[in-house]
Amino acid sequence: MPVMREIVAVDIGGTHARFAIATVDEGRVIELGEATTLKCSEHASLALAWEAFSRQIGRALPREAGIAVACPVTGDILKMTNNPWIIQPTQLSSRLGLDNFNLVNDFGAVAHAVAQLDASQMQHLCGPEIDLPTEGAITIVGPGTGLGAACLLRRSNKYFVMETEGGHLDFPPLDELEDRILHVLRRRFRRVSAERIVSGPGLTNLYEVIAEIQGLPVTLTDNRALWTKALEGSDTMASAALERFCLSLGAVSGDLALAHGARGVVIGGGLGLRLANSLAHSGFAERFVAKGRFENMMSEMPVKIIMHPQPGLYGAAAAYAEAHS
Repeated sequence: MPVMREIVAVDIGGTHARFAIATVDEGRVIELGEATTLKCSEHASLALAWEAFSRQIGRALPREAGIAVACPVTGDILKMTNNPWIIQPTQLSSRLGLDNFNLVNDFGAVAHAVAQLDASQMQHLCGPEIDLPTEGAITIVGPGTGLGAACLLRRSNKYFVMETEGGHLDFPPLDELEDRILHVLRRRFRRVSAERIVSGPGLTNLYEVIAEIQGLPVTLTDNRALWTKALEGSDTMASAALERFCLSLGAVSGDLALAHGARGVVIGGGLGLRLANSLAHSGFAERFVAKGRFENMMSEMPVKIIMHPQPGLYGAAAAYAEAHS
């Protein structure tokens, strides 16, 4: 018989690792404790960050863990796309003192969160203002240090999560300015993926390329400051980069929904919450539905923003609970 128990929930991204104690029971998350956020650059390994979390909360950690990582969960060695940590699944039990653990891709974790969270945790963005479908596929996509994507399939009161690397699809230019942006970025990168545009660092790429095209100086060289100015609307060129960012996120989200055969879309990621207001007042919706002969179908699809403050952590715990129910 399943019993209510504590586990460690871990969400390892490109920049930060987040930890919390979660309570799970019968395949679901009952409670997620307060999150502790550590910078990956300040800890040489997951094991050292794990010990730092234990010290911060002043207690021994449970011997079960749900761990989300920002990379494909395959092979004997996991190397994250935007993080120098190396994770060897076969050594996690001994290094972290675990009896049981579950590994899931970071956006696979967000898909588990979408599957288990209440509809009240979803804010309407565009399309019909209805709940996410209880049957069929839901695309989950969102920018953070990279661009994450996953697919959630609901069938007969059960759900299945398909982890993907959809953020690494080719960037799709859709107007003359984006043709020029792609041309400039091809000089920097061997291949220009959607992630080069639609991600935290992607805003810097857009800002610098727009400055080059306009013949204007680059005055914001720090990515964090650039995001602050862009979201405030206090810098004209930063605002232009953010508008182009929102357009591209709309286009990529629509492409992924088509590829997944989705009936709903959820925007997540480390920047999802911060972008909520900007996306609602941008060209996101127009780009999302602009799929030629499928425009009517796209316009009937609800698009939400996940409002839970820690969807990756919640999802890591949910994935563990579902796997060990």
